[in-house]
Amino acid sequence: MTPFGTRLRAAMDARGPLCVGIDPHAALLSSWGLNDDIAGLETFSRTVVEALADSVAVFKPQAAFFERFGSKGIAVLERTVADARAAGTLVVMDAKRGDIGSTMAAYAQTFLEPSSPLFSDALTVSPYLGYGSLEPAVDLARRSGAGLFVLALTSNPEGAEVQRAVREDGRTIGATMLGHLARENAGASPMGSFGAVVGATLGDLSSFDLDINGPLLAPGIGAQGATAADLPAVFGPAVRNVVPNVSRGVLKHGPDAAALRASATRFADEIRAAVSA
Repeated sequence: MTPFGTRLRAAMDARGPLCVGIDPHAALLSSWGLNDDIAGLETFSRTVVEALADSVAVFKPQAAFFERFGSKGIAVLERTVADARAAGTLVVMDAKRGDIGSTMAAYAQTFLEPSSPLFSDALTVSPYLGYGSLEPAVDLARRSGAGLFVLALTSNPEGAEVQRAVREDGRTIGATMLGHLARENAGASPMGSFGAVVGATLGDLSSFDLDINGPLLAPGIGAQGATAADLPAVFGPAVRNVVPNVSRGVLKHGPDAAALRASATRFADEIRAAVSA
């Protein structure tokens, strides 16, 4: 398969860089007039995919909101992933997996092995058992043409106590993770497949080298307070590789498909204008 970074660059150039989260939490299902059950989960997910799959570059389903329903929820997640990918939208599975050895390999096989029913174009992973613990996922992603998004500088306030901690060599943990990713992406063109999660709400990040030759998944646009206009100041020269994620800002307009499309189009246009300014 063509490497994820190449496919993502093409999708961003063709459709704009917007990533829409698929986050069917109980309050959102209720606001759509749906029950917090399998039927509501399925209606919600199908509506989002049918409304947006032909126009957005990336979907990011949050696995936890499906897993909470057990095997039936996983079955809905499988169909959601398959339908989105069949419609031409890339899928980043937001599962934030992180472990060691054979356990990490099993997580990788779940989401990055092409024969798996949950195979996704990319997976979010946590490196805080040491970046080397991600090796099984890195290796399988390379073989399968998939990608990873590694938690580096996240938007939640609690993340700073780990990610901004300073190592003995004077570098922060977050900067160390970015350095690992830059090495993974060295020589890739037009963009590497190993990205970082970097919050759009973090303000000036000029002290970090975000030029990792890979994508930067940026949560925080919309409900968390960041706007498209903030992106150049936060990401600087790396802004062209930013994949801004919007979840509630788009999803709150459901279940009306036209309203979902209008909201996604507005965010996409604002992001495109900010990134290309």
